[in-house]
Amino acid sequence: MARKAKQATSARRKSSPARRARKAPDTLLADIPGAERREVGHVRLDVVRAGDARVKREIYPPGFRWSSDMKPVTGTDLCMHAHVGFLARGEIHIEYADGCVVEFKAPQVVAIEPGHDGRVVGREPAVLIEFDFERDTVRRLGMPERHRHE
Repeated sequence: MARKAKQATSARRKSSPARRARKAPDTLLADIPGAERREVGHVRLDVVRAGDARVKREIYPPGFRWSSDMKPVTGTDLCMHAHVGFLARGEIHIEYADGCVVEFKAPQVVAIEPGHDGRVVGREPAVLIEFDFERDTVRRLGMPERHRHE
């Protein structure tokens, strides 16, 4: 009887939810069929067209900072793109030129105006699911062209 109980316990351990979770792939980071994959300034971008828009999964690594990683690529002092989407994982710190600071922690909807620096907070990557209209994002989404207090 004790042997059967021991075998049953052993079988339960092998299939425990924690054990299965360790072996299961992280679907948030998995390949996206049909996506165009790029890496820019240490950020992994997966882009899919959806009508006139793009849906992007952006994976920002721990330690990422726009002014260190992207400024050399873009040649601008601040990020001049608007970012609208859903922060699915991680935490980001955004700072505008006027000193205004905004922090986002997953799960959270984000709307970041042009003219910012940003960095990943903590040891895990930040995963942002973003929607944009390339160079027409600000106008199409009715956002200000630069951050300002109203």
